[in-house]
Amino acid sequence: MAIARILWEPINRERARFSGRITLIAKFGYNAFQMRFIFSRRFYILLAIGLVPLSLSWSMPALRTAVLVYDILLVAAAIIDYFISRKLPEGFTIERGFDGRFAIGDPTKVLLSIRNETERDMDIRVKDEYPGEMTLNESREAAFTIDAQTGAEFYYHVTPKRRGRYEFGKTTVRFLSKLGLVWCQADAGTENSVKVYPNIRRAREMELKALGAQSFLAVQRRAVRRGEGREFESMRDYVRGDELRHISWTATARRSKLTTRQYQIERDQTVIIAIDAGRLMTGRIEGETKFDTAIHATLALMSACARAGDNAGLLVFGRRVRKFLPPKRGVEHMDAVLEALHDMEPELIEPSYARAFQFIASSTKKRAFVVILTDLVDKDSSAELINSLKLLRPRHLPLVATIGDRDLNAMVSTKPADITEVFKQSAAEEIIHQRESALRLVESLGGLALDVTTQTLGPRLLESYLRVKERGLL
Repeated sequence: MAIARILWEPINRERARFSGRITLIAKFGYNAFQMRFIFSRRFYILLAIGLVPLSLSWSMPALRTAVLVYDILLVAAAIIDYFISRKLPEGFTIERGFDGRFAIGDPTKVLLSIRNETERDMDIRVKDEYPGEMTLNESREAAFTIDAQTGAEFYYHVTPKRRGRYEFGKTTVRFLSKLGLVWCQADAGTENSVKVYPNIRRAREMELKALGAQSFLAVQRRAVRRGEGREFESMRDYVRGDELRHISWTATARRSKLTTRQYQIERDQTVIIAIDAGRLMTGRIEGETKFDTAIHATLALMSACARAGDNAGLLVFGRRVRKFLPPKRGVEHMDAVLEALHDMEPELIEPSYARAFQFIASSTKKRAFVVILTDLVDKDSSAELINSLKLLRPRHLPLVATIGDRDLNAMVSTKPADITEVFKQSAAEEIIHQRESALRLVESLGGLALDVTTQTLGPRLLESYLRVKERGLL
C-alpha cells in the first residue's frame, strides 16, 4: 500500500496539473496568438509511465531530474504535435442540411454530413452550434471514427418557439492529433441563416376542425340544394318548397311547366384579412401572442378561400400599413403570405384604423369581405374603429373580430371569494360592456361582429366566412 501510494500520488498531482484545457498565450510586440488543446489519454499514459521511476528516487535522487526532463520533453512533444495537427486536413468537410421548412412548434431535423477524403483515419467529436432560442430535442454532440475516403452522418432535432430569422453557427470539431498526444479543436462547415414560418399544418388542422367531416364541396352542394348563393348554375323542375322568387317565368312559359333557377355559391370573390399589429396584440396567452393566434387563423381562412375558389389578400397595419398582398390564390400566393409574416411582429403603439381602411378602400375596387382581427378594451379605440368603418361601407362587407385575453363571461359568472375577485369581476364586466357596445355599433353600420377568445378565433372565423358565402351576402 505504501509503494502504491508513493507511485500514484505524484501521478495524481501531475494529472490534476495538466487536466482540462491549457491555454498558452505568447505575445510578440503587438501580435498575439492563442493555443488551445486538450491532452489525450495516450499523453496521460505516457505521463504515468514516466512517473514510475519516482518510486526509486529515495535512493537515486538523479531520477527526479530525469523524470522532470522526461515530463518537459513530453509536454514539448504535445505542443509540437498540436502545431503540426491543429488545422483540419484538406479533404475533411462538414455540411449542414435541413429536412424541410422551419415552422413554429414543429421539430425539424438538422443533418450533418461528414466526409473524410484524406489518406488517414480520423477520430473526431463534433458539436453543432444551433440557435439558443430554439428547443434542443436531443444531443447535438457525437463521436466518430471515420476511415479514410469514407463519411458519416449525424442528426438531431430542434423545435422553434417563435417566428423570425435565426443563425446556425459553425460546427466545432475536436480531432486527435497525428501523434495522438492531444485533441485539437477547429471550426468546420459554414454558418446558416434560417427562417421560422407560421405553422401551416396547424392552420389546416384548424380549417378541418371548423369544417367538420364534410368538405367545402359538401357545403357548396348543401347551399345549392337550398337555392342559396347568387351565381346562376342551371335550370330544373320546380319542387315543393322552392322559393317563388327563383321561378323562371320565361322558361316556365316555354316548357309549359314550372321551372326553377338553381344557384350556387359564387367563386372568384374577394376576401381581405386585415391584422392589427398594435399594442394590444402583443398580449401573450399560454405562451403565444394574440398576433400569432391571428396569423394562424388567417392562414386557415386563406386556405378555405382557396378551396372555395375565392381570392384572399392580406394587410398588416399599425400606425401605418406595414404589409399588403393583393388578393390571389394558389400555392405561390400562400408561400408569399408565409414569407411576409415570418418576421412580422406587433409594436407597442396604437393602431390607425383610418389609415388601414382608407388603404383598403382605395386599393380594392371590387366588393370584398373585409375581416379585421383586432382587440378593443377602451372607448377611444372603439370609437376610432367605428368611425373608420364608414370608409369601408357600403361597398365592402366588414367583419370585426375582437380577440379577448380570456373568457370574461366565465369570470363574471362565479361568486367572488374576496375583495380582489370583486374588483376583477367589476373590471371584466366593464370590458364586456364596452366590447358589446362597440360590436353592436358595428352591426348597426351593416357589418358583422365577433367577440372571441384565442381558442375560438379560428373556428368562429371560418364559420362566419361560410355563412357569408351561403347567404350570398357578397
